[in-house]
Amino acid sequence: MRAFITGVAGLALTDRERAFLREAQPWGLILFRRNVASSQQLRGLIDEMRDVLGRRAPVLIDQEGGRVQRLGPPHWPVYPPGAAYGAAYDRDRELGLAAARLGARLIAADLFDLGIDVDCLPLADVPVRHADPIVGDRAYGNEPGKVAAIAKAIAQGLDAGGVLPVLKHIPGHGRAGVDSHKKLPVVGTGRALLEATDFAAFVPLADLPMAMTAHVVFTAIDAVAPATVSPTIVREVIRGSIGFDGLLMSDDISMEALSGSVGERARDAIAAGCDVVLHCNGDMSEMTAVALGVPPLAGEAARRAEAALAARRTATPLDIVETRTEFFRLMAGSWQPAEPYA
Repeated sequence: MRAFITGVAGLALTDRERAFLREAQPWGLILFRRNVASSQQLRGLIDEMRDVLGRRAPVLIDQEGGRVQRLGPPHWPVYPPGAAYGAAYDRDRELGLAAARLGARLIAADLFDLGIDVDCLPLADVPVRHADPIVGDRAYGNEPGKVAAIAKAIAQGLDAGGVLPVLKHIPGHGRAGVDSHKKLPVVGTGRALLEATDFAAFVPLADLPMAMTAHVVFTAIDAVAPATVSPTIVREVIRGSIGFDGLLMSDDISMEALSGSVGERARDAIAAGCDVVLHCNGDMSEMTAVALGVPPLAGEAARRAEAALAARRTATPLDIVETRTEFFRLMAGSWQPAEPYA
């Protein structure tokens, strides 16, 4: 088993992908819209990927709601963006937290039914004025205590539904002035302010099983390297002041924020302290380079990976109709879907 998570190109595995997965043995797998046509097709793809690997590998997806939702109508419901939970929280704190917990529980029910057991959610990013809108309404608010509370409720909802949460984007993407999918964000804010705001939102969530890094430079701590490939930020901030001891994965290393070949990026992320590298685009040549650039999963990284997967549990019983009705009641005045639930 090697220290990376990979995507695949389409709705079914090709012969090359089967051979690659069998040989490279990635720790985990990630799905995107390009992999999704229907419930039956998606279950079949997930089952086949795990059969090829010969184990119940974790299967990840980005199912936040709002702009970032890989599963949607007509087969799956739409869910609100993070800001809607923030609006509900502002009206009534307990109502907002209950809504966030129920929304995540409903997402988990959709995912668990398919065999997807990891959701790249919640966000603890704290956006600031004039930041790039890549986070925008995905965030729960701009105050770290509020963000952490809603993120915790969402993690609880996922966990109750048998789905592991992935905290992102540690130690914070909220101040990024550009979209890290396209360019490298450089944040010049002083460390004391970062610790009190951006980083502070992650501290109450440090016990979550997994987290995803931010491709962001924080010049007050490391003048050159973004967090994903910065040993200083991983050691001093993520593992240090935030206190996160779970499995640390990179954000997608095919994003344009990072420099060098994908193989070099993979090696740099592992050298910086990431436990596993995430590669998403399904390009076979890049996937091969990543597999060659990462080591077998061993040592502390293997311990953290085992601990994360040990936290997977069977979903608690749920009356879907009753829960959706209650969810809509809690969200009334804060969000209404543009498209009806499936």
